[in-house]
Amino acid sequence: MKPVLVADLIAEEAAGFPCSKSKLVADGIPHLRPFNISSTTGEVDLDTLYRVPADEVPRGKGSLKPGDILFNNTNSAELVGKAALVRSELEYGFSNHVTRLRLHSNQVEPAYFTYWLVELFRKGYFKANATQWVSQAAYRVSDLAKLSIPLPPLSEQRRIVDILDRAAAIQKLRRQAEAKAQEIIPALFVDMFGDPVTNPREWPVKRFGALGQLDRGKSRHRPRDAKELFGGRYPFIQTGDVAQSRGYIRQYTQTLSEYGLAQSRLWPAGTLCITIAANIAATGILQFDACFPDSVVGFTPSREVSPEYIRVWLGFLKPVLEATAPQLAQKNINLAILRELEVPVAPRHLINAFDERVNALRSIAMMIDQSGTVIDESIAALQQGMMSPAKQGGGANA
Repeated sequence: MKPVLVADLIAEEAAGFPCSKSKLVADGIPHLRPFNISSTTGEVDLDTLYRVPADEVPRGKGSLKPGDILFNNTNSAELVGKAALVRSELEYGFSNHVTRLRLHSNQVEPAYFTYWLVELFRKGYFKANATQWVSQAAYRVSDLAKLSIPLPPLSEQRRIVDILDRAAAIQKLRRQAEAKAQEIIPALFVDMFGDPVTNPREWPVKRFGALGQLDRGKSRHRPRDAKELFGGRYPFIQTGDVAQSRGYIRQYTQTLSEYGLAQSRLWPAGTLCITIAANIAATGILQFDACFPDSVVGFTPSREVSPEYIRVWLGFLKPVLEATAPQLAQKNINLAILRELEVPVAPRHLINAFDERVNALRSIAMMIDQSGTVIDESIAALQQGMMSPAKQGGGANA
């Protein structure tokens, strides 16, 4: 497979343009930004778009053609280097953090080139080789142009793209199935208990604080980041772990030492964790014993309710709590606010039935998740096997 210099494949490049949020309008030309570029699929995500007035779009920067590649050349270090392929004609502008690339199509399939960029991003190449740009990381197109890409004949490129496109379609179906599974549980709650905000079935109402033990986590030591607190065998859950848990905390990114445990508190598996700072009222049920700081509240229910029932109930109140939370250095609510929330308490036999149905749905979701892991690993193996690492300058592996 012959390596070809990227500079020889780029026919045209164009920078995007900045647009202040103050100039955004409800009905205008979509303005693609870094968050519209998927970090894993090489696709343009059009679900959330900013729109700008037509007269804010500089000449020549208001359209994208099939085969154009969007390269996110400035971002946080973890996200710099994202790339996406434009697959249809789009009357869009794009951010100055993004560069539009057009290639010599008689030499390279744009989709093949995009998958190669996605593979480099997945391996952390752009993060490792980024430079500083103002307050962000940067990977310039001029640096990209110095890389070499393994380039088989066009027919082989198209065969590789076809395989990876099919694999990506399977990934997309799996993500859609995961999203549907997340939607079913709140719908089931409403079907069994009614709207928890208006309580149309007139279930008895009790204060949240009266339905079990509701306490903040502990991390008394100052400074909080002292090295001796960490690196042991006790999972230490933080607000981000809860926010990203999709309702069930199965992973953690930090642990406490024996010394760290001594100034904290170990909560048992089954505890409902609730964030009260930054991510307001995000929830997750612990799947293992763990500690957490005072920006997370732990709830252990009485016999009247279950962690699952409360978790889903809080999901309906989350937008209200976020909207009313005072914003100091960051948005936060206090324990007193949580304790005074009014909870419609359905009969225990109905809550038990709800828990059983949720557990059945969770089993299905876990099977989807496990199959998704296998799919992701297979796709990564496909990409790695079909595309060699980038090389630059003297030929050192990137």
